Amino acid sequence: MTLQTTSPAANAELVRAGFRAFNAGDADGCMALAAPDLIMNLAELPGPRHGREAWRQGFEMMRRAFPDLQAHIEDIVAAQDKVAVRVRFRGTHSGEFLGFAATGRTIEYVSHEFYRIAGGLIAEEWICSDTATLLRQLS
Repeated sequence: MTLQTTSPAANAELVRAGFRAFNAGDADGCMALAAPDLIMNLAELPGPRHGREAWRQGFEMMRRAFPDLQAHIEDIVAAQDKVAVRVRFRGTHSGEFLGFAATGRTIEYVSHEFYRIAGGLIAEEWICSDTATLLRQLS
């Protein structure tokens, strides 16, 4: 049994605050909401990534490629220590991304994300973004 230290509503608000910081381009604000030993499970990677610095690297890569990238939460559900989100990302491809030179195109894709909250911080995330749709818009 998991010891619950915050309510599902507080956990959902923590995740919302993370997306507000993301939308503001505030990496430090995002990092303040994450556990130092954050575990990131990304569908397209063979194994998890660990720690705030690994998260920051991904954030900076996305901001270089899509400086105006915004995340719009379409659904959010919280239970126990988990928060599930369906989020729509939209931005302009203004920098290199995974070998694709900037196109100036507006991109839009959906991501399904789960977060585990521990001690009032995001301790683990599972990210399943529609990367195929994103890449199709770049080619």
